[in-house]
Amino acid sequence: MEQLTYLGLLAGCLVVTAPLELVLRVRVYARWRRFLLAIVPELAVFIGWVLYAISQGHWDYSPVRTLDVRLPGGIPVEEVLFFLVVPLCSVLALEAVRRVTGWDPGYPREEADA
Repeated sequence: MEQLTYLGLLAGCLVVTAPLELVLRVRVYARWRRFLLAIVPELAVFIGWVLYAISQGHWDYSPVRTLDVRLPGGIPVEEVLFFLVVPLCSVLALEAVRRVTGWDPGYPREEADA
């Protein structure tokens, strides 16, 4: 059961933020192309950083707390998911705040609602 620890935390993050999409209709999932475009640079930088750290012996991941499914370079699948889930939850939270408060985070409302 401990092998599901990391994956369980990621799932918990998604479960907690899912109501923001459903109840507030922030439309992050509906605009998935925009979301992916926003996180591709983050994915490239941080996955590259993790792969470097693994190759240098700086970082290691417990096979007890992960599924121990490794992608090329030795990166656990949960670590790649982390770099997708955390930004997704962050964007959901940002869009929820924007929706509830009417705050303009720097782009026109008509573009955000399109």
